[in-house]
Amino acid sequence: MRAAAVFAGELKDSGALERVASLRVDLYGSLAATGRGHGTMTAVLLGLEGYHPEEILPEEVEERLASIAETGLLSLCGAVDPESGVSLPYGEADMILHPLTVLPRHTNGMKFSVSDADGDVLHEATFFSVGGGFIVREGEEDAAQKELEESKKELPLPFRTAAELMGRCSSKGLGISEIMFINERASRTEEEIREGLLHIWSVMEACVETSLKREGVLPGGLKVRRRAPDWHERLLKETKDQDPDYRDPKYWQEWVNLIALAVNEENASGGRVVTAPTNGAAGIIPAVLYYALHFAPGMDKATQQDRDDVVVKFLLAAGAVGVLYKEQASISGAEVGCQGEVGSASSMAAAGLAEVMGGSPGQVENAAEIAMEHNLGLTCDPIGGLVQIPCIERNAIAAAKAINAAKMALWGDGTHRVSLDEVIVTMRETGKDMSSKYKETAMGGLAVNVVEC
Repeated sequence: MRAAAVFAGELKDSGALERVASLRVDLYGSLAATGRGHGTMTAVLLGLEGYHPEEILPEEVEERLASIAETGLLSLCGAVDPESGVSLPYGEADMILHPLTVLPRHTNGMKFSVSDADGDVLHEATFFSVGGGFIVREGEEDAAQKELEESKKELPLPFRTAAELMGRCSSKGLGISEIMFINERASRTEEEIREGLLHIWSVMEACVETSLKREGVLPGGLKVRRRAPDWHERLLKETKDQDPDYRDPKYWQEWVNLIALAVNEENASGGRVVTAPTNGAAGIIPAVLYYALHFAPGMDKATQQDRDDVVVKFLLAAGAVGVLYKEQASISGAEVGCQGEVGSASSMAAAGLAEVMGGSPGQVENAAEIAMEHNLGLTCDPIGGLVQIPCIERNAIAAAKAINAAKMALWGDGTHRVSLDEVIVTMRETGKDMSSKYKETAMGGLAVNVVEC
């Protein structure tokens, strides 16, 4: 959606919009192989209309897609002001799939092209979706990398590896979340950082609330039953005589499972989630942060200010670990398998939990390392190309792994035989060696061994 919206914005700014008579979209590699199940096609259409993922409301998604299907017309660049856009005939033949063709830069490639009535190309561009909502434009990879390197130079405490991060913590006598906070402060005020992180958590919470109101089966044809609403009702019955905000510690695992399932069921419904670090792994960090806010020692007496502090600290530490995966490996299932999505999210969540539970930098790094070490080699083979089986349950399992990894690390002294950097590099190399049929193509594993209907 973001890539298509960028293309639409460029087209509008070029002044050639009114001359557009036809549209063509080419999807390559993994985007084509699992595009229908992942909502790629519909996301592209919404982006071409000018919508951005942070701004479009879930109900608007259904409304616009229904309109395109009924009328056969796409409102190119007309999301905000329909009168400023162009109504363009659109059919499935205008979106060409190339599942066996992988462009050199990345397996998630897409090309947009519009032509005038004479067939002359007015504007075209190729983008790559590299994971977590990040896009790179073909021909601008070097420029993007240079811009990234320049931005790092402006950071007061830059780091690319866990070793560098540990060095920063040691030399400054600070925790991982504090290092991350100082770096964020180079481009934002303290208030903006705090408000931004609390907003992310509020979107996660809203995602769960919306999911718990849905009933029936998930869309897509697999007829997967939504479990989160029923589980939520059952858990509430277990504590019916207690304060509505009370969470019985003996059910902590069930609550963690519930949050993870709720988020990923909402993702499977095309609702709004937070890429954390990706959509397919979006339920892990919310579930583990929920655990931190409701089951960590002392949280039963915490004030709202205390809870907000936990959210900020947790997400800063998790984000710092996320940086390490982006810098040294990948968070794209299409590139390195599910270890790059669910594995990275579990590692990030473990670090966040260890941080807010008072862990030292060494213990936090150890927590992140343990979580990823036991997700190495995790394949991405979604049945039917849908982010449902095994993806939804996998988030719950990985959230529990993250909590256990944090607890194991906190019972140690921070020293450990295998470093986080070694595990990240191993994940990257394992991803390179992994057969493409196990990397979000739905061409191997469960995707072919389980009958879809």
